[in-house]
Amino acid sequence: MIISSNPTIISCTSPSIIPPKPKPRTPKPLTSKTHLSKTQLRPHSHLPIRRLSSLHICHSSSTKTQNQDLSVQANGPPLGRNGNGGGGGGGGGGSDWTTSVLLFGLWAALMYYVFLLAPNLIPSLDMYFLQKLLNLKGDDGFVLNEVLVSLWYIMGLWPLVYSMLLLPTGRSSKSKIPVWPFIMLSFIGGAYALLPYFVLWRPPPPNIDEDDIQKWPLNFLESKITAGLSLAAGLGLIIYAGLANGDTWMEFYQYFRGSKLIHVTSLDFLLMSAFAPFWVYNDMTARKWFDKGSWLLPVALIPFLGPSLYLILCPSLSSLLTQIPSVPADSE
Repeated sequence: MIISSNPTIISCTSPSIIPPKPKPRTPKPLTSKTHLSKTQLRPHSHLPIRRLSSLHICHSSSTKTQNQDLSVQANGPPLGRNGNGGGGGGGGGGSDWTTSVLLFGLWAALMYYVFLLAPNLIPSLDMYFLQKLLNLKGDDGFVLNEVLVSLWYIMGLWPLVYSMLLLPTGRSSKSKIPVWPFIMLSFIGGAYALLPYFVLWRPPPPNIDEDDIQKWPLNFLESKITAGLSLAAGLGLIIYAGLANGDTWMEFYQYFRGSKLIHVTSLDFLLMSAFAPFWVYNDMTARKWFDKGSWLLPVALIPFLGPSLYLILCPSLSSLLTQIPSVPADSE
């Protein structure tokens, strides 16, 4: 062993052990069978920085959007120029078509039953009842059944109630089918004429401004006087039928089993009563009154009286429009 003068350098006579340098590898050309490794597919170091910056921008913008959505859900604009209103039906396209198909099947089954299966023992008796109810036949000494008279006149009030539920908030903004022809036909055909519109209905309702509310027929249908008169008339008819004795109700039951007119009209009353709670809910959500008026939904199950009471207590559209805050031009 030789020790040099420099204390930091030590040399040995034995051969030094030095690891061999790795040979450089030439990259193989890419062919159709060559598979890229994960290290070769790794992106450049500066790309994640751009992703982070873009995510930061998207996060800030999404936060504003979420805050706006929460404010709209908390204090959403009522049905008017600044909002389309709630609308109860909605949902996805598949659910809309499923509901429409089911309603169309119901309507087709009802039409089949009314024209082919409904009892019709004495057709001349239906014509006689119709003439008496329309006051087309003079006094011949025959007194009409009190329950039948009440049913007949309350079926003339049902289309008015549906008009107050459908025309303001039950119209379709996604289809060009107007609601007023079906309402006019319902004064003759009842629920049998309204069901095709239920099939074609596509919420939400179109916008309504203050000028529309002050015009006919919305000014008449939105009036609390109209709602109060319809409730009073319906309540009087129901009391009139309820005060009838047992023999009168048994006579009406016999008419129901043998007369097509009375049988079909009675089913019409049940259909009107069955669909009314849904349209009460639709109108309630469109007026942004569900939180305060949800207790009226069980009340709406009461035939005629429940929906009529709701129309008296619900807020008018004109009062909702006055609550819409003005949006400054700079905020847009």
